[in-house]
Amino acid sequence: MKNVEMKMNGDTLVITVDISKDFGPSKSGKSITIASTEGNISLPDHDDIKIGLNIYRKK
Repeated sequence: MKNVEMKMNGDTLVITVDISKDFGPSKSGKSITIASTEGNISLPDHDDIKIGLNIYRKK
């Protein structure tokens, strides 16, 4: 994962992303990647629930 922190708070998923960071252009070059799970991953302590997250801004 890039710039993504996830934790469970009871039954609530808390996602933390520092939006001041970036990781350069996306693969297409149309946007700037801020954070990504880099595909679908399981939630902490919940292997049956998946998340796929991409946060970006226009180039």
